Amino acid sequence: MQVPLYQAKAEFFRMLGHPVRIRVLELLQHGPVPVRDLLNEIEIEPSNLSQQLAVLRRSGIVVSIREGSTVSYALAGGDVAELLRAARRILTELLAGQSELLAELRQADVHPALTPGSARPSS
Repeated sequence: MQVPLYQAKAEFFRMLGHPVRIRVLELLQHGPVPVRDLLNEIEIEPSNLSQQLAVLRRSGIVVSIREGSTVSYALAGGDVAELLRAARRILTELLAGQSELLAELRQADVHPALTPGSARPSS
């Protein structure tokens, strides 16, 4: 039985749902990165990084490249980098909307009688 597309998408996003995996993908956007550099940037235990890289590799999002004794990782395709850029744009819009709401709330604290829907003070 074939998995419905929406379920496959949910599994894909669930696989991305780990901060270390997202950070790895961000670091790989500009080209292959040796594991030692990933460890320096992410500052986690080597076994934890290895586990997260294995998840990304099994999913087909990243590939490993061996050059002598150095193992590097790279994005398997440019679509992942585009997905990360899209996520950044979406988050920017969401946070901008939240900051506008926060500004309105702060304004309401300073001038409670001037908030939308409230009665104007009588003179």
